[in-house]
Amino acid sequence: MQQLHWLNQTMYPFRSHFLKLDAGRMHYIDEGQGPPLVFVHGTPVWSFLYRDMIKELSKEYRCIAMDHLGFGLSDKPANWGYRPADHAHNVRALIEHLGLEQLALVVHDFGGPIGLSYAIEQPENVTQLVVFNTWMWSLKGNAEAERVSNTMGGQLGRILYQRFNFSARVLVKMVMADQRKLTKEVHQHYIKATTKPQDRQGMWRLACELTGSSEWYDGLWQQRERIRDIPVLLLWGMQDLGVKGEIFDVKRWQNLFTNQKTVLFPDAGHFVQEEEPQRSTQEIAAFLSSAKPVPV
Repeated sequence: MQQLHWLNQTMYPFRSHFLKLDAGRMHYIDEGQGPPLVFVHGTPVWSFLYRDMIKELSKEYRCIAMDHLGFGLSDKPANWGYRPADHAHNVRALIEHLGLEQLALVVHDFGGPIGLSYAIEQPENVTQLVVFNTWMWSLKGNAEAERVSNTMGGQLGRILYQRFNFSARVLVKMVMADQRKLTKEVHQHYIKATTKPQDRQGMWRLACELTGSSEWYDGLWQQRERIRDIPVLLLWGMQDLGVKGEIFDVKRWQNLFTNQKTVLFPDAGHFVQEEEPQRSTQEIAAFLSSAKPVPV
């Protein structure tokens, strides 16, 4: 892969791998050895979001983190659907390509329904779940979700997303509770991952799919019993605007799972990984260790 001048190799010191898909090459990192731990991101970020966790957790786990097509270091094809269901298909393709067995999933934002769809399809192959601010139910009828999806998914939103890189430049910072924790250098790694307007289609398409894929989300939610007994760690930033609008409703998750631990971050926003990287990593390490399957 061509060296990227904006990519800080100290912050993101990982070897790049690529999975060739029909639509293009999907970039992923594969670090460490041990039980597999798969990280699934949302928008407008990429695997860079999980960098601090991977540096630490890869000492005991095999950490795999993909960049969805249209994000990060992956290809950004012009003619592809970019629906959550399409990304979910690619996540499964990567897991099967790597032959991962008895894996744990870490999901966030759109990565929630995208990653958890695999757990619903293959619950016997998922040992633990780590869930940051996300959802997995239809958002039709949710006033905030419909407002965002209608505005950002329309022509104005398309201009903002594709011409001005609004999602990476503005929204990432807007949903941080403490914007000082998003340093300029870190922020540039989200902005410069999609330098051309045509590269930003993936971000805009997901904005459309906040409510546009409601039927697919509802289909997942209707099968939620398939994952209810998987041990789960819920890590929730309580200053997230989506929490206030009940898009990211932690109580729904708490009521679903029979074996759950919840850690609330009262002073963190949507990106707990950026605002509380040390504590959230410690919580994940402790959870994975306590929930680790006992060898037969």
